[in-house]
Amino acid sequence: MDTRTEHGDWRRVVGYALAWGLAAALAVTIGVLAVTSLGDSIRGRGPLGSNELIRNAEQDDDAPYDPQGESIRTVVRDEFGGFVVECQGFTAIGVEPRPARGWTTVSYETGPDDDVDAIFTSGARSIEVEVFCNAGVPTVAEIERKTLPSQADAG
Repeated sequence: MDTRTEHGDWRRVVGYALAWGLAAALAVTIGVLAVTSLGDSIRGRGPLGSNELIRNAEQDDDAPYDPQGESIRTVVRDEFGGFVVECQGFTAIGVEPRPARGWTTVSYETGPDDDVDAIFTSGARSIEVEVFCNAGVPTVAEIERKTLPSQADAG
């Protein structure tokens, strides 16, 4: 039996394992760097606006909500009905949900907060809508649609 062949096989296996470990570490590092540098745009929310607007939002974050202050009100509409949202600067207020016929409101966030959401259901379906204020204008961040499995599918 040739011992050089056995040692060569062992070295090759260790070399492959090291190469795989380095490749995995490099892939994780690239992923972490991409997520931290691009943030929400990778998750589909996209940028809030220009960089100047974002910097101003961070500076004005401590501004108190004034119910008598100037605001913009919008109704976000979809098959679930509507969700009335009011923005004052970068502060969002969930005014009221308006479910369509056949839909009910499970819950909604009134704020004031940086974003507000509402959840509507109809049968096995649910829709969650999340709204934030982009430079004082109510803007949909996300609409998440879900369907519960039917009893026939579960059994």
